[in-house]
Amino acid sequence: MKRLALAITAAAAFSSPTLAADLSFVGNFSDGNDVQLFNFVVGAPSTVTLRSWSYAGGVNAQGATIDRGGFDPILALFDGNGFQIGQNDDDQTGTVAPDAVTGEQFDVFLQRVLDPGNYTVSIQAYSNFAIGPNLSDGFEGDGSLTDVTGDVRNNKWAFDILGVESATQVGSVPEASTWAMMIMGIGFVGYAMRRRNPAEGRKPALTV
Repeated sequence: MKRLALAITAAAAFSSPTLAADLSFVGNFSDGNDVQLFNFVVGAPSTVTLRSWSYAGGVNAQGATIDRGGFDPILALFDGNGFQIGQNDDDQTGTVAPDAVTGEQFDVFLQRVLDPGNYTVSIQAYSNFAIGPNLSDGFEGDGSLTDVTGDVRNNKWAFDILGVESATQVGSVPEASTWAMMIMGIGFVGYAMRRRNPAEGRKPALTV
């Protein structure tokens, strides 16, 4: 009877659903061409939310108040093989708040139903898009801490990764001259976003 109880307990432990976590990260860029990468793990099919707070400010998933004034962020999402599976430049769901100064809703917000596995997400300042077609090709270097309205922003970012098993902030992307060598070393390969020219005074939003 004791052995049966232990077997049932073990079976329940192995069949219990993976708990999803909501994780928050904050940091800053040294200039508009920095790129910050995060690796995260999805333990079971689930809706994952990727969003920033630093452009307009707000309260992140950990309950911390984030000041407004950060640069205009963009993101790219890659699967475990480094292939691009999503991107976002400005929320199109009406979820993020408008900035108190510019009135723009330039924080990123992307929701995707993801299968179990490993993923990487990058955040950059607009318009430092990935060159493609591989992540190893680096980024365009067209980022700026001044947004398209002409408002000079600060270098801070605040980013939430919601509904995942775990997430880790990895080192900032180095300059283009060393980027390809680093990617070859760790085996990342990706399909990156196409370049988009900024609109004068206002930019069209991009979500895939």
